[in-house]
Amino acid sequence: MKITLLAALTAIILPAATFAQDAAITVADGYARSANPKSGAAFMTLRNSGAADCTLTAVTTEAAEMAELHTTKDMGDGVMKMSKIEGGIAVPAGAEQKLERGGDHVMLMGLTAPLENGQDLALTLDFGDCGTVAAVVPVDNDRKPEDAAPMSHGEHTMPAPATN
Repeated sequence: MKITLLAALTAIILPAATFAQDAAITVADGYARSANPKSGAAFMTLRNSGAADCTLTAVTTEAAEMAELHTTKDMGDGVMKMSKIEGGIAVPAGAEQKLERGGDHVMLMGLTAPLENGQDLALTLDFGDCGTVAAVVPVDNDRKPEDAAPMSHGEHTMPAPATN
């Protein structure tokens, strides 16, 4: 009976351990910024140098009551609208996925304290069967996006920054 139980446990645990070794997710060029004193966002590049496709399904942080995966969509009238991503963000084997302003990102809601320049923000990225990745990103409220466009935060619309 003990041998049967041991064989069954090995059959369950070994494939999961092998799969986790096939995934190698790293975080590059990460930063966070505040949208207002109670919300913010985190951006980064996720690199998968492993042999298995991975999907970012959740993010947790002690800095916010809730962290959600969001995307930004062009509504066609010059306004960008954010919405929650269902099903996660895929990071194919051997590829990278950018989480950036104006696109997919981590939305931080119910901040426990305002995000201030120079602080570090600790995040835990959950990739399901591929495991979790701990990341620390700096807060940089002054960093500008590549292309700024008006963005809708629910019912609040923020105009694009003025250019000089």
